Amino acid sequence: MTAMASRWRSTARTDTGKVRARNEDAFLDLPQAGLWAVADGMGGHQNGALASRLIVEQLAELPAGDLPQRLLALRRCLHELNRRLSQELTVTAARPDPVIGSTVVALLMDDERAACVWAGDSRCYLWRGGRLYQLSRDHSLLQQLIDQQQLSPELAARHPAAHALTRAIGASDSLELDILEFAVYPGDTLLLCSDGLYQSMAADALGAALSLPSISLTLEQLFRQALKGPARDNLSAVVIRR
Repeated sequence: MTAMASRWRSTARTDTGKVRARNEDAFLDLPQAGLWAVADGMGGHQNGALASRLIVEQLAELPAGDLPQRLLALRRCLHELNRRLSQELTVTAARPDPVIGSTVVALLMDDERAACVWAGDSRCYLWRGGRLYQLSRDHSLLQQLIDQQQLSPELAARHPAAHALTRAIGASDSLELDILEFAVYPGDTLLLCSDGLYQSMAADALGAALSLPSISLTLEQLFRQALKGPARDNLSAVVIRR
C-alpha cells in the first residue's frame, strides 16, 4: 500500500434506481492514486453509458506527479474527451437522439491539498467540523436562474427546463471547467455524487450520513435513504475520508 493509499480511505457504489432500465453513471475510486470521479452520462442508454465510461477509463490512466502536474493532465484529458465526444455528436447529428455526453466531478488529492474539477451538475460535498459544505456549483439552468435572475430556488425549480445542463463533457465544441483548490485536514469527509443521489435527499440527511463513524456506514446510509424515495434516476456516490 502506498503512502497515499494509507492516508485516504474511500468507498463507492452506483445503482440503477427504481425507474431507469440501465445505468448511465460511472465512478472512479483510486485512493492509491489520490483520484476519484463520478460521471453521469446523457444521450440515451447507449450514448450516456459510453460517455461516462470513457471519462472514468481515461482518467484512470492519468500519470503520476505532484498535484499541479496531475491537475494539468486531468484538464487536458477532459478537454480531449470533449473534443472527441463533440465530434461524435456532429457525425451522428442526423440521428433522432444525437446527444452523447456526460457530467463529471473529479477530485485529486495529495497530503495536504485537493483540487476539485467539474462540468455539469454532479457534485462535491465536504463534511468538516460538523458542517456540510457544497464545494461545486451546478452548471444548470436552475443555478443560472438563481444567480442571474435572483430567483429563489423554489421559483427557479418551476421552470420547465430547470434541470437542463449548461455545461457537460461533449455538449459543445468548447469546454469550460470549474476548478476549486483547497486544503484538506485529518477527519475531512468528501462526497462525490450524481444528481440522482442528492436530489433524493435533504441536506441534513446528507450531513447525517457523512457524520457516521465509518465510510462504509456512510455509503450504506446514503443509498438506503435515497432508495426510500422514488429514485427516478441513477444514483452514484464516492465517499472519501482522511
